[in-house]
Amino acid sequence: MSDEIRPFTIDVPDSDIDDLRERLGRTRWPESETVDDWTQGIPLAYMRELCEYWASGYDWRRCESELNSHPNFLTEIDGLDVHFQHIRSPHAGATPIIITHGWPGSICEFQKVIAPLTDPTSHGGTEDQAFHVVLPSIPGYAWSAKPTKAGTGVDTIAGMWDTLMTRLGYSSYVAQGGDWGSAITTEIGMQDLGHCRAIHINMPVAGPTPESMADPTPQEMAALEALGHYDKWDSGYSKQQATRPQTLGYGLTDSPAGQAAWIAEKMWAWTDCDGHPENALTRDEILDNISVYWFTGSAASSARLYWESFASFGEGIVAMPTGCSIFPKEIIRCSRRWAEQRYTSIGYWNELDKGGHFAAWEQPDAYVAELRTAFQVL
Repeated sequence: MSDEIRPFTIDVPDSDIDDLRERLGRTRWPESETVDDWTQGIPLAYMRELCEYWASGYDWRRCESELNSHPNFLTEIDGLDVHFQHIRSPHAGATPIIITHGWPGSICEFQKVIAPLTDPTSHGGTEDQAFHVVLPSIPGYAWSAKPTKAGTGVDTIAGMWDTLMTRLGYSSYVAQGGDWGSAITTEIGMQDLGHCRAIHINMPVAGPTPESMADPTPQEMAALEALGHYDKWDSGYSKQQATRPQTLGYGLTDSPAGQAAWIAEKMWAWTDCDGHPENALTRDEILDNISVYWFTGSAASSARLYWESFASFGEGIVAMPTGCSIFPKEIIRCSRRWAEQRYTSIGYWNELDKGGHFAAWEQPDAYVAELRTAFQVL
């Protein structure tokens, strides 16, 4: 295994863009839903509109240029090439931070927060709030290699991230994440290999305590109701990805409309969007993220993380100093007393009034403020 860090440029072939447009033009559409809302899934009219724009109006090269405007790299860890962006702060005393996306996200989620995190003095902050930012793509996602054998779950990835940070020269760092990034960051805290000093997550996962079930607060009642809704109406994707990711992969890898629907529906369900995903994210932002999955053919390999680790998503005790930011439209909104049973050193906790599952993407200013405040406290 080489520990070389190789510069990398994202460069999708023109033939792949042409192929996408051709496939979109030959989409075999289903009939319309029999309701006038999203309760049966993403409506046909919106999907046709989204895919027509993807084929004729969307500019992948713009997204590619924006991603390439920051330094991209590959390095081999545990036999797998890991893709990451590494953006150093101009402030020498900046805190190194590794930030991990989830599904169906990517490093696209964090592009709006890079500048304020790395250069706070130009973005309303102070020098002591500066970060050196590392944004990896999870194995099986985007331009990271796809595992060819079982075993690359969140515990393995957490160890890979520690290797990555020390390889970059950071003997001390902090970690942040939401969704699978929350699970991986939590695992970094559990493993506590001696380099990570503190973690921050925007989706802590912990079950209710018997005491809270006997006398739940209004916030806990709302959280239980949301969890019930997720289990009944919103968790089918996770059951499929956790049990049969390979079967799912054939359709999504072959059909761009299928891949777009699978992801765009979550942009509606999991954002603070008042009923339409484009109230929270622009159409281009939604398609930037979907395009990353399409051009890298990562439908099955990204889903496979559910098969590897979904059953253990909420297990284990974390003693490392922890900060939590709870956004109101998060999938699972843990209460503090639930979280304290699992994260035993919570030093920062805040419940915000706007935002959803994709915190950095939807509410970049609030996300940056949370990280600045949390890690100063921690």
